[in-house]
Amino acid sequence: MKRLDQVLSNDGVSAELELVIKDTMVACKDIAYKLGQGELAGILGATEDENIQGETQKMLDVISNDLLKDILCANPYVKGVGSEEEDYTIAGHADGKYLVTFDPLDGSSNIDVNLSVGTIFSILEAPNDNRTGDDQAVFLQPGNKQVAAGYVLYGPSTLLVMTTGKGVNLFTLDTNVGEFVLTKEQLKVTEDTAEFAINMSNQRFWEPEMQQYIDDCLQGEEGPLGKRYNMRWVASMVAEVHRILIRGGIFMYPYDSRDPTKAGKLRLMYEGNPMSMIVEQAGGLSSTGRMCIMDVEPKDIHDRVPVILGSKNEVTKVVAMFGDYIPKK
Repeated sequence: MKRLDQVLSNDGVSAELELVIKDTMVACKDIAYKLGQGELAGILGATEDENIQGETQKMLDVISNDLLKDILCANPYVKGVGSEEEDYTIAGHADGKYLVTFDPLDGSSNIDVNLSVGTIFSILEAPNDNRTGDDQAVFLQPGNKQVAAGYVLYGPSTLLVMTTGKGVNLFTLDTNVGEFVLTKEQLKVTEDTAEFAINMSNQRFWEPEMQQYIDDCLQGEEGPLGKRYNMRWVASMVAEVHRILIRGGIFMYPYDSRDPTKAGKLRLMYEGNPMSMIVEQAGGLSSTGRMCIMDVEPKDIHDRVPVILGSKNEVTKVVAMFGDYIPKK
């Protein structure tokens, strides 16, 4: 079986980008080990702090963030990093070629009940100018500028799913040798599905179009969609997207009216863009409901965005309810 570095080399990834990806995986392997130790490592429970998002931090949120931040900022090819857990972007090396953004531990509310969580990362080329990585303006690029994106899923096995723009591959961490090895090539999202993932507790706050789509799903064979749907919800975007990649589906975290000042719940740079790149490279679609997620021009490193992504034909149905057209890919 091929190791991660062999696959990257075969895909024509530069030595510099390969080293950035490999260093990201060094941190993720350490996170996987600490998660596996659980209570034995003293990493369960919450801190008394809140992150920039106003969310209470779990201890492993902080540990994971520090691991990724320290390792990546030491990499000579990283100009700067941005994290969901940090107020501001952080400078790396002034002449670095790449910028890395990450959600260090997506779904961390699941840690204490031993459910799957993950790390999401996105890599952009750094502008070739004299600005440093602590200037967030260098990060403000749309998702279609990403050169790589991926996630690590910490479950019964530790999995890496990533793309460098040439399809999506799945790697499994071989704990005997400490390396990610290729176990599935060129993942493809099924075009059709009868499975959706959404937090139904927010239904009363959604826009009418989203409420109508879910109502249509719940009517099953007797409804306008003409088939019975199953609903899934893990409260971990990594787990939700992984299920879609393996067996199809649609994941939605739409705009809701609880806080009209926020465009959505999920973060564009740390969640929306990297997951959209992965899903679209696997033949799926992603949208805010009104435009492609990766076309959104960020104004702030912590911008939020509505997210609808997954099986192409199902995403097209949802977006049609908002009156938009998504070109077929």
